[in-house]
Amino acid sequence: MWQFLENNVLTVSITFISGYMLFWSFYGNRLRGIQEVDSQGAMTLINRQNALVLDVREQGEYDAGHIINSRLIPTGQLKDRIGELEKYREHHIVVVCRSGGRATGATAFLKKQGFAKAQLLTGGVMAWQKSNLPLQR
Repeated sequence: MWQFLENNVLTVSITFISGYMLFWSFYGNRLRGIQEVDSQGAMTLINRQNALVLDVREQGEYDAGHIINSRLIPTGQLKDRIGELEKYREHHIVVVCRSGGRATGATAFLKKQGFAKAQLLTGGVMAWQKSNLPLQR
């Protein structure tokens, strides 16, 4: 067995790294305590729980199309503008970006700041559009 590992270090390494990445893509957010919600679940939170939609994209992306009544605070400004969200501390907050990458970090940050009901919109605006849900321009 050790001989096989020595002879196939690159193959074994790639296999291990690929497996880790696959595992992390499925379970990473759960392990970090980030709750996810799909587009339909987000729509339910918005309509029934009056959830805030926090868009963490840049202004140009937001202007090109955003979820109706969403609030824009780009990821790079979130730390400095966290006070603007204080009145939503006990509300559901759906955090969204284009595909989920930036929103993941923003959701983790909000959780650390005590926003217990912050949730990541899985797939971001791209998933929202794919579900045929409306965007405002």
